[in-house]
Amino acid sequence: MMHRKPRAKSSISPPSAKRPDPRVPRGRAAEEAAARWLAERGYRLLERNVRLAGAEIDLIAVHDDCFVFIEVRSRSNTRFGNPVDSVDWRKQARIARVADAWLQVGRRRLSRSRFDVVGVLWERGRPVFSLVVNAFRSPR
Repeated sequence: MMHRKPRAKSSISPPSAKRPDPRVPRGRAAEEAAARWLAERGYRLLERNVRLAGAEIDLIAVHDDCFVFIEVRSRSNTRFGNPVDSVDWRKQARIARVADAWLQVGRRRLSRSRFDVVGVLWERGRPVFSLVVNAFRSPR
């Protein structure tokens, strides 16, 4: 019978759990605040944080007999620009991909849809909103 020599314990500790991104709670708070703000303006919220086709849409609503796919962008200051300006062509393509998939799932009764972007700028802990209606068209 062969006895194996016990392995020496590694002095390297396993990687610690990933630290949470401090922006995530602010982003979630921005989505919640934006949903309330949009509801006050006549948007009827249908779904939140929809993940399909390998991407996510923050909010889906109905407004003016139109499905509205809404991206919420949040910043604590404007050092790197306005939050709505951060939705580049790559993000637009991902949002459009989710919207296309969502429209194909089940029967949808409205024939029109659009993409809106809500910017949330946090000033002294309070949200200041900007809305770009029909912010971009689907690249498809």
